Amino acid sequence: MKLGILSNVIGSTPLKEALAYFKGLGAQMVEIGCGGYPGKDHCDPGVLLHDEEKFNEFVTTVKESGLEISALSCHANPVHPNKEIAKQFDDDLHNAVLMAEKLGIHQINTFSGCPGDCPESKNPNWVVCAWPNEFPEVLEWQWNEVLIPYWKNFVAFAKEHGVNKIAMEMHQGFCVHNTRTLLRLREAVGPEIGANLDPSHLFWQGMDPIKVIRALGGDAIFHVHAKDAIIDPINAPVNGTLDTISYADELHRSWIFRSIGYGHDELFWKEFVSNLRMVGYDYVLSIEHEDSLMSQNEGLVKACDVLKRSITFEDKMTEARWI
Repeated sequence: MKLGILSNVIGSTPLKEALAYFKGLGAQMVEIGCGGYPGKDHCDPGVLLHDEEKFNEFVTTVKESGLEISALSCHANPVHPNKEIAKQFDDDLHNAVLMAEKLGIHQINTFSGCPGDCPESKNPNWVVCAWPNEFPEVLEWQWNEVLIPYWKNFVAFAKEHGVNKIAMEMHQGFCVHNTRTLLRLREAVGPEIGANLDPSHLFWQGMDPIKVIRALGGDAIFHVHAKDAIIDPINAPVNGTLDTISYADELHRSWIFRSIGYGHDELFWKEFVSNLRMVGYDYVLSIEHEDSLMSQNEGLVKACDVLKRSITFEDKMTEARWI
């Protein structure tokens, strides 16, 4: 496996400097935002798809850094009920595919998105309960009338352009947020749908990332985010973990994102890596830093420190070697 970093953590830093910084931390791969929520600071398809000089400069900068691109990230909500917002996200996703094709990359990372509750909705409606009866009715409309048709069409487009892995992060607020919903979309759309496995979003839902790895298997895990979270032992028992308090109000939240090692210890991360390897995943652990209690630099430095001791970098021995 390889150590990677999502570049938008220092999006305001020029690409060349950002890559040199990541390389200095021991990273081997970089995940680059190219639209949607991660932004386009380091990779703007609107420019790079049409300006060969700037595209070649981008390629040269990445190549000279010694880092590989693990994936292009365009986390978005292309099924947003606001048509203007949906179109912007949809355009970003299509451009991400075209950018990946031009770079010779076969994978993008994103979200499933979440529609409203009917064609006249103005905002997404994330349903997380099975009663009253209108909620499951909303879910079936979202999935059958919006989500599945959208992703079937998008995957067909992506395959035409050499992108055969759409890695979805199981994230709150979106239809694909846990193991069951990821596999439901994969079954409905095809094997091009898989997981960008981020354990931080599993912890707060009460899920066990190790068991999720086993349930998904290596075929359905396309990419892995290295991000930690901790359930607050004072707030969560009082208010539960369906938390709408601002991320900036750490003192009163039921859970918060943490840098690697500050939510779960090094043994967990070694077990996490080992289980990924057992199911056949041997790609990247890409750090997404969102620890609001640490500076970006300190969070990345400490995350890299733990992961460099946890990741199994070398290939498995194919035969026993006896001395």
